[in-house]
Amino acid sequence: MKKISSDVILRVENIDAFYGDFQAVQQASFEVPDKKIVSIIGTNGAGKSTLLKVIGGMLPARAGKVFFEDNDITGWPPHKIVDLGISTVPEGGRVFGRMSVKDNLIMGSYTKKARKDASASLERIYELFPILKEKAEQASGSLSGGQRQMVAIGRALMSNPRLVFFDEISLGLAPTVIKDIYSRIKQLNSEGITIVLIEQDTKRSLKTCETAYIMLKGKVVLSGRSSELGEEEVSKAYFGL
Repeated sequence: MKKISSDVILRVENIDAFYGDFQAVQQASFEVPDKKIVSIIGTNGAGKSTLLKVIGGMLPARAGKVFFEDNDITGWPPHKIVDLGISTVPEGGRVFGRMSVKDNLIMGSYTKKARKDASASLERIYELFPILKEKAEQASGSLSGGQRQMVAIGRALMSNPRLVFFDEISLGLAPTVIKDIYSRIKQLNSEGITIVLIEQDTKRSLKTCETAYIMLKGKVVLSGRSSELGEEEVSKAYFGL
């Protein structure tokens, strides 16, 4: 078993990932400090979501390793990874449209560990997003895009995760809604949850995170503390200039 630094909760080492013969991720590595916010930034097709699929057990790595604390979780099935404490808010605020808001949220507490705390977790979600309590019995598919995103976030939190990936949460949402959701993300982080933002929005994600990794064509081409990354070097790495 490989030991990792006590202040690092997740380490991804030299991941290669393919779709058939197409290599979508090449030798990608990054670290996530415990209880911090990290951004993985890149254009559409940069390999961000593919890397997330590898970490979450939805796509096998051709090479490389993923460590969560002292556990080598490379190739673990998704349900075991969730049970360990990693959850994901998928791109596009995906919900079960015909199910009520409440039932969507409860779906997030499907692991044995989470089920025993489901009632308390549900109340916590309602405190975080009061509108969801008002619409608890309403079909999730009838909600606005921002409200569906809240449901998706709440569902991910129902598993009581220690680390949450947010995949492209700002896509297609109004600026006021994005601002509100990002404020909730900061609140969750202040409560001790580690956050990884998978984003195309460089300005907002750099403003929110402490450390950033820029991906281009499947590779991590730039990394550093967000406060030390210059706008010009980020732009060049982002667009491959």
